[in-house]
Amino acid sequence: MNKLIIGITEKGILHADQSKLIDLDTRFRMVKESGVYDYYDKTPEDPGLADNYLSLSEKYDVPIRAGGWFYELGKDEQLFKNKLQLSAKIGSKVHNTQIRARHADGHLVTNEEVFRFYMDATELGERCGCLPTLEVHINMWSEDFRRVSEVADMVEERGVPFRMTLDHSHVIFKIDNEVEQKVFDIKSAIESGDLILDPFQTGNICQEWIDRGFVNHCHARAAVPNNPKNTRYTYPDGSPGRGVQYPFFEPQPGQFPADWSEQRLEPWKEVVRQLLRYHAANQESSLGQISTEFIPGPDYGWGHGYSIFDHSVACARWLKATWETISAEEDSGHKGPSLHR
Repeated sequence: MNKLIIGITEKGILHADQSKLIDLDTRFRMVKESGVYDYYDKTPEDPGLADNYLSLSEKYDVPIRAGGWFYELGKDEQLFKNKLQLSAKIGSKVHNTQIRARHADGHLVTNEEVFRFYMDATELGERCGCLPTLEVHINMWSEDFRRVSEVADMVEERGVPFRMTLDHSHVIFKIDNEVEQKVFDIKSAIESGDLILDPFQTGNICQEWIDRGFVNHCHARAAVPNNPKNTRYTYPDGSPGRGVQYPFFEPQPGQFPADWSEQRLEPWKEVVRQLLRYHAANQESSLGQISTEFIPGPDYGWGHGYSIFDHSVACARWLKATWETISAEEDSGHKGPSLHR
């Protein structure tokens, strides 16, 4: 039976985003004392901090299994090499790789450009022992979800595995969200049935990625269909944060700028169940780990009053409990039913 390894991204190790930053030693201690995490997820901003991270990783017996960064093609190729090697140095097995939607010269990056970058990046990763995984993410090339399988086809035609980071909050929040569906004009594909976001429908995009074995890494940050905008952050043009984060449990009054309903989390949870069922049933599953990623950014939890760390821990506990149920069902040969709305 495959294992499930759960970690936390460093940005999730704080309470309210208004809080004073927590020092690194305390962050490692919080992760250890939570009793629920198996690893730490971070690529340091400053390479000079590598020894500090390694020292604290050893002190608290919390490995740094994953990290990541974001890159602009035509500008950041050397930065990618440096970050990948830094990730490998501190023990990471995967480097979550975000590629910005636009090239350094301003044009939208093409599938061919992403493909070439991925092939070179994979070769580098295999040499240093830390593999790049391309993330599904807003403001990146993959925000047009249709392109993920298109690039994967190009990669697999060369006999190379396509490895991705599944952060399905970026998919779920666009369900029933007309404004967000206009980004990269996925609305017309949804209306025609060529692109299915709803995980309870056959042929949905997340299930396709899972069933094709693309998911090597996963970020777990809860979101709901037509997720509330983050009205506690305002961009210079007057628009609010896009809203790609939803509390995992009911926040206290005033901690979240919208109503909260546990039932609304079901589509997000169902994708996790689909991923874990695949991982339990397929010995060749490439899923290496899942990092909780509740964060304080403008499009996420900026200005919210709840403890981001507490919601991260609650999510991690749910992930482990869900895995125990699904793996037990797989062992017994009994498959539990999906939860339909």
